[in-house]
Amino acid sequence: MKYDLVVLGGGPAGYVGAIRAAQLGKKVACVEKERPGGTCLNWGCIPTKSLLRNAELYRLLKTRATDFGFKFDNLAFEWSKIIARSRGVADKLAGGVEFLFKKNKIDYLRGEASITGPGKIVYKTKENREEAVEAENILIATGAVSRDLPGLATNGKTILNSHDAMILEPQPKRLIVIGAGAIGVEFAYFFNAFGTDVTIVEMLPNVLPVEDTEVSVTLERSLARQGIKIFTNTKLVTAKTNDRGVTVAIEGKKQETLEGDCMLVAIGVDPLLPKGVELKLDNKGFIEVNDRYATNVPGIYAAGDVIGPPWLAHVASWEAIQAVEGMFTDHKPKRVRVFPGCTYCQPQVASVGLTERAGKEQQLKFKVGKFPFSANGKALAAGEPEGFVKLLISEPHGEILGAHIIGAEATELIAELGLAVTLEATFEEIEATIHAHPTLSEAVHEATGAAFGLAIHS
Repeated sequence: MKYDLVVLGGGPAGYVGAIRAAQLGKKVACVEKERPGGTCLNWGCIPTKSLLRNAELYRLLKTRATDFGFKFDNLAFEWSKIIARSRGVADKLAGGVEFLFKKNKIDYLRGEASITGPGKIVYKTKENREEAVEAENILIATGAVSRDLPGLATNGKTILNSHDAMILEPQPKRLIVIGAGAIGVEFAYFFNAFGTDVTIVEMLPNVLPVEDTEVSVTLERSLARQGIKIFTNTKLVTAKTNDRGVTVAIEGKKQETLEGDCMLVAIGVDPLLPKGVELKLDNKGFIEVNDRYATNVPGIYAAGDVIGPPWLAHVASWEAIQAVEGMFTDHKPKRVRVFPGCTYCQPQVASVGLTERAGKEQQLKFKVGKFPFSANGKALAAGEPEGFVKLLISEPHGEILGAHIIGAEATELIAELGLAVTLEATFEEIEATIHAHPTLSEAVHEATGAAFGLAIHS
């Protein structure tokens, strides 16, 4: 069988790229060794948000029910049902991707693929049968896998990766989280909400180190109030497993020893490279591509996590569409420039564009506008006064250079500001846009005015 495009990997880059090529009238196949949807749909973005929703509801009812006039004398949870609901959501969406393949007449080939030559692919089925296909173009969208600690592989019981943490039973009483990026923070929040004693260890100065420093510091304080112990500027020295779980030696301001039932390793990802072809890699081992997402091998392209950061599902989908449209149309592909980053703990964190730290490092001239949710009517009515909106507004032209939100529904509110950065909108245009009252989005409007002393409610 010969195709116009064969996609390796069925995650947010792979299945989206396959569908876009099919929409362009091309004959397409997608090879995936697991269920379609990739890590994001099956073991990442989607099922974790299901778990986090459970955590949010339980923590709200347990700690703040009386604020809303409710009483729960016997509030309890069933851990197995929490895990099962998460898996059910993932299964439903994976089935939806399979339907989209059928709808778009994409051949879904189940197996592990190798590239054996220019335009030639062999994939091994579960029955160990080898099948061969040919393609004018190949898009590698094989993604990435959780990185292990050197010399300490995950075992699914005491040393965990994010995949293990999603289906961990029984619930641990004590959890150590190594790494305070989005994955580490989200799992720390989830387990802590249900009563697990959680400790975070991060070698950089703050949790969520890629975020604006003011946001990171605010989140640290919030997580600490929730009972999470946090060690920043601290490195892991040793970790040993034993009958009781895991013992960890750390070194920061001083040396300490931590003990837990298990340890979650959330220190980043490594690329999942296809076999059988020699591709040029960057200095961190990810596939190197040019502005058209082409690799060093003619006819082979790559997109998504396998080409390096940012490791975000929405970026992977966008890159795959760019790559496919560049293959089959006159469209000139673009490399990612503006993208939102989101962390779904409570309070939520979302951002787009430059941090204040980066703006100063680049010696840019800008004003900062900031507005607290504690002065927003909808936030107070919803019982969610924590956090703020912070905008960086360039001088002298007034474009939005960066936007940072910590608080309720931050991950939903960021879309408006992503559009503003993409369109190079000015603060006057946001200021002139009427925001409905009462809404959380009014905090965006007020933060814009605050940079120039025009905020009404602060």
